[in-house]
Amino acid sequence: MSGFWETLFTLGNKLTAHIVLAASAIGLGILVALPLAVWAARSQAVARIALGFASLVQTIPALALLALFFPVLLSLRAVFGEELPTLGFLPALLALALYALLPILRNAVTAQANLDPGVLEAADGVGMTGWQKLTLVEAPLSAPFIMAGIRTASVWTIGAATLSTTIGQPSLGDPIFAGLQTQNWVLVLAGCFASAGLAMVADALLGLIERGLAKRSRWQWGGGLATVAIGLTFALSAQFGDDNEDTIVIGSKQFSESIILAQLIGQQLEKEGFAVEYRTGLGSAILHGAVASSSIDISVDYTGTVWTNELKRSDNPGRDEMFRQIVEWERENTGTRVLGRLGFENAYAFAMRRDRAAELNVTSLEDLAAVAPRLAVGGDPEFFERPEWIAVRDAYGMRFRETRNFSPTFMFNALEAREADAISAYSSDGRLAADTYILLDDPREALPSYDAMLMLSPELAKNEAAVAALEPLIGAISVEVMQEANYSVDREDDRKVMPETAARRLAETIGL
Repeated sequence: MSGFWETLFTLGNKLTAHIVLAASAIGLGILVALPLAVWAARSQAVARIALGFASLVQTIPALALLALFFPVLLSLRAVFGEELPTLGFLPALLALALYALLPILRNAVTAQANLDPGVLEAADGVGMTGWQKLTLVEAPLSAPFIMAGIRTASVWTIGAATLSTTIGQPSLGDPIFAGLQTQNWVLVLAGCFASAGLAMVADALLGLIERGLAKRSRWQWGGGLATVAIGLTFALSAQFGDDNEDTIVIGSKQFSESIILAQLIGQQLEKEGFAVEYRTGLGSAILHGAVASSSIDISVDYTGTVWTNELKRSDNPGRDEMFRQIVEWERENTGTRVLGRLGFENAYAFAMRRDRAAELNVTSLEDLAAVAPRLAVGGDPEFFERPEWIAVRDAYGMRFRETRNFSPTFMFNALEAREADAISAYSSDGRLAADTYILLDDPREALPSYDAMLMLSPELAKNEAAVAALEPLIGAISVEVMQEANYSVDREDDRKVMPETAARRLAETIGL
């Protein structure tokens, strides 16, 4: 457990970022819910609409709600300008505030509806104005019930805030997602422990305030409120006291190679004196858009991904021509600078266990298509929505009995457990070096090439010193070296290492 405690104590920045985000979302939820509850208490139509909307929001998965704000904010740039953030704090704040709305609003409306009519008549009888009745009678009587709603919203919001990692907002979701991708269970456990502990502490403090309001005990609710204020002040000072506007933000996707390369880039920049921070666990489309909008400064992307997702192309002109056209398209359409190719290809491919492939006499995608109706295929969470899968499906008439989604980390575990007969794999995955697996040939060339490219945002592309620091990476990494680095993170024995360690070893291997 010593590794657990050491890891836990390194999460200070993630914890304070999580506190600031969750508290801001709850605060915004309160600011919206309370005036709406007062209005709803005086209008049945408003109550039905407000509660119906808040309930509808709760039916949307938190992850989807967070992701939906990216295209919404991107479209609003036409109104508010290019400086409007599309990733990170703002979309996470808005999504989580909506998520916090229902319990606060419902409790507040219920409390207002169940106020003793005699008390309200007495207030009218002594000549109180509407504002006096609201602040001196209705609010104190409703406060304990409203606090109960705020407690519920707080626990929900603190838990859901871990998902903000997927849209580039630092949180306690960072160690959880990174640990899941690299099978570092200590990291996952530390993130979960910190998030659960934060929720329990928040619930206890808000419960103290709730009991104090119910008992009219000023020291009780005042003490709870003061403790919350001190905690928030500490979190805010930790988050913004050392804020460095020149920090370079490096984004990565949801698999080991992307995380390792992000660390390699960060270490290379830090050697030259730059401050860096990381945004992990991002989807392909979100990451590409974030770099184009300068919300993220650097990423590693792949020619085939950009070719199919962004250029909407299904033809295959060859590796060099594809790269040339992508460089030109990015320059003309997004302003993103493609600094160059890193030197290796990480192509989508299909893999099977060698014994299962031999049993079915499968060596190519054509062979696989013939037996697909009785097989299950596994893919990463975005694969079956990607143009690459559609191209393979249509080129070979591929129709499987079942398609299943797995995290890239667990793809090979699915093969070993016979949960899938074939999987979408990455050609630079170190686990493919084992003799246990076979990559299937693609005779119809349905899958494009996937050369790794270093992508710079329009803003960072102007920084000549940063560009100079990154240029030694171009053409420096072979697929064999990348496979070795990937395997050092993905392996499941006592020689497994963290991505930052793998990145340092990779840098030494390529002479940086």
